[in-house]
Amino acid sequence: MHFFNDARHFQIVYLGSFVLFGLVFLSWHEDWFKFILFAVTALVIQYFGQAMTQPKRNAWKSALITSLGLCLLCKTNTYETAILAAVFAIGSKFVLRYNGKHIFNPVNMGIIASIYLTNDAWISPGQWGSHIVLIFLLGALGFLVLRKVDRLDASLTFLLVFGGLQFVRSVLYLGWSIDVYLHQMASGTLLLFTFFMITDPMTTPNHRTARIIWVSLISVTSFALSNYMYVYAAPILVLFFASPLTPVLDTIWQSEKFDWKFSKSFVELKK
Repeated sequence: MHFFNDARHFQIVYLGSFVLFGLVFLSWHEDWFKFILFAVTALVIQYFGQAMTQPKRNAWKSALITSLGLCLLCKTNTYETAILAAVFAIGSKFVLRYNGKHIFNPVNMGIIASIYLTNDAWISPGQWGSHIVLIFLLGALGFLVLRKVDRLDASLTFLLVFGGLQFVRSVLYLGWSIDVYLHQMASGTLLLFTFFMITDPMTTPNHRTARIIWVSLISVTSFALSNYMYVYAAPILVLFFASPLTPVLDTIWQSEKFDWKFSKSFVELKK
């Protein structure tokens, strides 16, 4: 079945289901037109970008995934900022490239650009509330998607390093209860970062060893910035500055580049 042979279909369903959950159950009703702007702008920029650089390639699925990621993570006050975020997200894929890969995670680029260029965008961890079922689904479905794109090692490394350091500081050093620690780690934004953004197969290092080193560096830096310098949404900011290291690590640890067409099939997942 064609649906199961392309990992992007899993990502679209994964992210789309949480956008729908937010609109129906979490009162995101004021954002629905901005969501449309994210999607339309992303698809238009993707179309013209491909027409100028790769006319025979059709990557509208990737553009839709990027727009869904912006819907979930990027909050704005104005329609203009929403359009700007999508333009930078998709445009960066065609402008900032090295050795056939775009350097920056598109959603990450869109968020950073809109926040620091307009002062009219932000990330809202509180938008997810405390829905335990939602948090469970984020993790469970994220696990399935990562098996599909063979990037489970990236998420596990982040959870072990960042989560481990957070546990040592919060529970062992400060003596806070385990409930406080679980609340820190159960943020919907943090889980989306863990299972969606930091695992993007097109912007993470190709080799597993390189990925583990890269994610560990992001994890340690994010922990330090968030706990000792009180940087808001530190992992997303750190990912932006760590992304240019990917080409360097790909040169040191050489491995085959990920291709959506050859992602794991559904049959392989069941083995």
